[in-house]
Amino acid sequence: MLLDFAKSGGLVPAVIQDNTTQEVLMLGFMNQEAYEKTQQEQVVTFFSRTKNRLWTKGETSGNFLNVVSMHLDCDQDTLLIKVNPVGPVCHTGARTCFDSPESAENKSHTGTKPTAAFLDYLENIINDRRQNPQEKSYTNLLFEKGIQKIAQKVGEEAVETVIDAVAGNKERLKEEAADLMYHLLVLLAASDLKLQDVVQVLQQRHQK
Repeated sequence: MLLDFAKSGGLVPAVIQDNTTQEVLMLGFMNQEAYEKTQQEQVVTFFSRTKNRLWTKGETSGNFLNVVSMHLDCDQDTLLIKVNPVGPVCHTGARTCFDSPESAENKSHTGTKPTAAFLDYLENIINDRRQNPQEKSYTNLLFEKGIQKIAQKVGEEAVETVIDAVAGNKERLKEEAADLMYHLLVLLAASDLKLQDVVQVLQQRHQK
């Protein structure tokens, strides 16, 4: 499939989405030259309608948009580009152009991500460790010990989670639940399963 630049006078809109958080970061426009430059360099370049020239996002600020994937819509006249952003995207200092500087500041200090997106992010890290082992990585140590040891850890963390829940220790419960979720993700990866496989079961049960 090829982009249809002629339909909108030589420009197509490009929606920029954070690959990790799935947040929509900004909307820009590309002509064919900007599109080809983005493909070649894997850094987002737009056509600036105000400057009437190609404009690589971050060329002044250093806040580049590193391309992860590019997708055409069904009409072949709009792009969805998933990126790993370097720094805030909006010129106001906000994380996204659909945000405010205040909320962007809070996010940058806390490092928060939407819940589901962070679990996807963590799962990707775990799978990357499995495929590309790193020295002194606890995740790799678990994979090396095998599925029985990983399953044992899930059981241990589940018991500790239950104990703190019954005891009403909310702070410890949060920590033990986090340990349980992490080890469960490792167990799923070791079993060649993904979190989405579990979610599909929940969705099927919900539909009943």
